[in-house]
Amino acid sequence: MKIIVIGGGAAGFFSAIHAASTNKDAEVVILEKTSKLLQKVKVSGGGRCNLAHSCFDLKQLSLAYPRGEKHLKSAFSKFMTTDTINWFESRKVKLKTESDGRMFPTSDNSETVINCLMSEAKKLKIEIELNKEVKRIEPLDGGFKIHLADGEIIECQKTIITAGGGQKLENYSWIKSLGHEIIEPVPSLFTFNIPDSDVINLSGISVESARIKIPELKTELSGPVLITHWGLSGPVVLKLSSIAARLMTEINYDFTIQIGWINNKKEDACRTELMNIKAANPNKTVKNLFPFKLPVRLLDYLFLKSKIDQKKNWAEISKEQITTLTQNLLFDAYQVKGKTTFKEEFVTCGGVGLNDVDFKNMQSRKVKGLHFAGEVLDIDGFTGGFNFQAAWTTGFIAGTSAAKV
Repeated sequence: MKIIVIGGGAAGFFSAIHAASTNKDAEVVILEKTSKLLQKVKVSGGGRCNLAHSCFDLKQLSLAYPRGEKHLKSAFSKFMTTDTINWFESRKVKLKTESDGRMFPTSDNSETVINCLMSEAKKLKIEIELNKEVKRIEPLDGGFKIHLADGEIIECQKTIITAGGGQKLENYSWIKSLGHEIIEPVPSLFTFNIPDSDVINLSGISVESARIKIPELKTELSGPVLITHWGLSGPVVLKLSSIAARLMTEINYDFTIQIGWINNKKEDACRTELMNIKAANPNKTVKNLFPFKLPVRLLDYLFLKSKIDQKKNWAEISKEQITTLTQNLLFDAYQVKGKTTFKEEFVTCGGVGLNDVDFKNMQSRKVKGLHFAGEVLDIDGFTGGFNFQAAWTTGFIAGTSAAKV
């Protein structure tokens, strides 16, 4: 049996490895259209490779996928986070968990993961061919003809498509021609550009627990926020971009956000606390007696925005100024105009429609012997290792299933 795996990324390698290990007699070949392998593995986590997330509850794990939750829930019952950890650690890739749940190799180097996958492929005698772009798949009776861009034709019995997420609908035309529904791809996991605000002068400042609300999309989340030289980033922003990916595309990434820099305070409670401080400490300066802990530069910015001189005593601060400060602490508003995505770590919302795939074996419901894994599917998760977990899980199922005679 010959099995062709189309795509040399995380899902492709994991599919090929499990196909070859399941069927020792199978000839497994990875076709990669570029000259580079495992590129997202290389750049993930700033070059450290965030290969999983320490979530071990099947239901909670599936909730991390705005697209794919229902289908992945059954898939995770076959290959879960614990299986990922065991697989890598049994091959001497020790993992560690950071405070936010992200998991990395203890080496803090993505090359450790790449070397593991490459070594395993070599051990299993998996053939890897670079610069092999697939243009068409022709189903045969009991197999396929793979037509390449250079004119070469390869025949095989099984095919696993792990081609990753295409940024344009036409990137999927060769899959669509086989009868599959393609959900139009749009960006997911991106940061918010705020080009017309002075807040970008605070680049580098982070707040551990802020609340971001997008009123027109009726979406709200809390978590760490990072101010960058172009706008806002951080886990909560990336999570919001994933949840509302399609809605944000529809409004052309032009919307208003409200930021609650103090996440655990209600408006009335915040104003009352400030008024009580004013009443009890009239002769103390605002700068020396302020109840809420935020980065100094951010506080300076919010006081300036509220037209409050921190050097003044509380007695000199009016009720109107306290009301304005409360608004800026809890409902600081900005106009987002555009997004910033990172080319190498680009994640798409969209791809092969999930109803066209049987997640028991990752086989196409349209074409027998054709399997899918990874981001080519309409699956994407939050930042933090979830997208790699989906790749390992679907790759495992696709590889082991395709290798069965």
